[in-house]
Amino acid sequence: MTIEFRTLASAEIGDATRLWEACGLTRPWNDPEADARKALEGPSSTIIASFAGDHLIGTAMCGWDGHRGWVYYLGVDADFRRWGIGRKLIWHCEDWFEQWCAPKVQLMVRADNEAAARFYEAIGYDEDEFRIFYRRITSKCHREQQSEAP
Repeated sequence: MTIEFRTLASAEIGDATRLWEACGLTRPWNDPEADARKALEGPSSTIIASFAGDHLIGTAMCGWDGHRGWVYYLGVDADFRRWGIGRKLIWHCEDWFEQWCAPKVQLMVRADNEAAARFYEAIGYDEDEFRIFYRRITSKCHREQQSEAP
């Protein structure tokens, strides 16, 4: 079976969000379709996808913030895990970050996701020692996006 890696097409966003939901990557307060659209439309972000035939089996969203590269929504179909797809998706992201001369790639793993932490450690990623703080923004544009959601 041939596995292809390429940029996700806009028409494939629905497939990607279904994969993210199946992998447990989505949260009720985020709109994964909007995240995907913004990533594909933005000049400093993309989504790398892997396919077995015409079946989407993995994704990784890459974003450059002007200082470092970030990886989001790395997910692999359960039937294709342990095939090296996740590792290859990360390599494609790292290659994509080369255009920005990114000195560092970062990603976040939820504290309760031990399997993901073990995966990243196994492929040579180090765990950093910092805390992440956040505040949800409830500006007008965010409220309009929520009211337009189906």
